[in-house]
Amino acid sequence: MLAKRIIPCLDVKDGRVVKGIQFVSIRDAGDPVELAKVYDEEGADELVFLDISASHEGRKTMVEVVREVAATLAIPFTVGGGINSLEDMKRILRAGADKISLNTAAVLRPELITEGADFFGSQCIVVAIDARFDDAKGTWMVYTHGGRKETEWDVISWAKEAVKRGAGEILLTSMDADGEKSGFNIELTKAVTSAVRVPVIASGGAGSAEDFVEVFEKADADAGLAASIFHYNETSVENVKQHLREKGVHVR
Repeated sequence: MLAKRIIPCLDVKDGRVVKGIQFVSIRDAGDPVELAKVYDEEGADELVFLDISASHEGRKTMVEVVREVAATLAIPFTVGGGINSLEDMKRILRAGADKISLNTAAVLRPELITEGADFFGSQCIVVAIDARFDDAKGTWMVYTHGGRKETEWDVISWAKEAVKRGAGEILLTSMDADGEKSGFNIELTKAVTSAVRVPVIASGGAGSAEDFVEVFEKADADAGLAASIFHYNETSVENVKQHLREKGVHVR
């Protein structure tokens, strides 16, 4: 059985790490380079860096910040936000990223997933899915542009399509749970892990170490991602891993 991964997420806007609730009410959480160092030292398995306003503002990911963060890390590093072409991917990977996260650009042009997977290998391509439940449709719908635009895709169909096109991993965020600290969306996560054969990173809603136990045991997530509980020192990667070990969950 593969070890479950604990992944802090750096949502970056204007060169600073920020965190909101349900993708709004954004507040400052610190310097990305300093936080990256802390998480590396604490035993994080990977780090995700998302330039959260790049797609909405129509600009490129901050390559210099990526380069600075990568220089401090010994763990795998995924970067997303404003990556719209193979050239963008090359630039980010050259700056030190290990994986590319595609969200809005992949929905707008799904061939981009295949182009990246063919050139770099599927292991480098993460498709991030921002999901919100639609009461009228009775299912979760995919949102783009930092959670601002609902698409025609339902989450399960899009996850399957993304994997078919070459995604090596799914980063699944429940917008309904994001920043609420009431636990991961178990039903949503289980629906996606049951639908695809690639690793699924659960994101949105982590409020305690026990929430990670639940998403691993009940939803079969391969990794759990969190931001605010780590950024604001409500718990640490080390504490979460210790709790998981005590509960019999295999972690690194």
